[in-house]
Formats: sequence, C-alpha cells, structure tokens
Amino acid sequence: MADADDVRRLALALPHVVEIDSDGFDFRVENKGFVWSYPERLPGRLRVIRTDIAVLYVGDEAEKQALLLGEPDLFFTATGYDGFPLVMLRLTEVSVERLAELITDAWRMRAPAELQGTLQGG
Repeated sequence: MADADDVRRLALALPHVVEIDSDGFDFRVENKGFVWSYPERLPGRLRVIRTDIAVLYVGDEAEKQALLLGEPDLFFTATGYDGFPLVMLRLTEVSVERLAELITDAWRMRAPAELQGTLQGG
C-alpha cells in the first residue's frame, strides 16, 4: 500500500523534478506534469483534491486502455480525462515498488531526451 508521501519521495528522487505548490501533490519535469493528485469533480459539488489517488501520464491511448482493462482494481478514469493519456491510480491498492515503476515510466515519457541518460539505468 502506497500513499502521497511515497509519491513525493519517489517523484523528487528523479532528475530535474519540481513540485508545484498545490493542495495535494503535483510533479513536473521541464514544465510537463507526470504525476499529480486527483482533482475529483462531482456534479453539483466543489472540487476535492484526492491525495489517495494519483493521476499518471501514460503516453498514449493504447497504454491507457491496457492499464484500465488489465488492472481495474488499480486504475480508473473519469469523463473529464477522455482523450487524454492519463489514468487515475488508487494508491491504497498499489505496492510502493509498482508505484516506483509507474512514476519512473511517467517521468521517462515526459522528460526530454537529454535528461533520459541522467536516470540510473536509463
């Protein structure tokens, strides 16, 4: 089981990552978001920042669908994310090891090529 502190620790361990001031967490590399807390919007209610759910950049629609269909206990989406290469991850359902892989993959897809070599094992 992972939490927002794990997200923060793992994201900030990656090269050239900055955390944007927010009510939850929001991490970027070269001004491109790769993982942030889910801003849940329910009809007729104010937006709620969910730090128990991470929004992850996944690169493309095929990867998004593979995650959603393959692991519905971990991943979901919302109508506001239709057409975007993003999935929501239930942090309470994911291991820290798997979270590290997912955050690193999201970073790799958003980081410019010249930063790729700065990552250990990259």
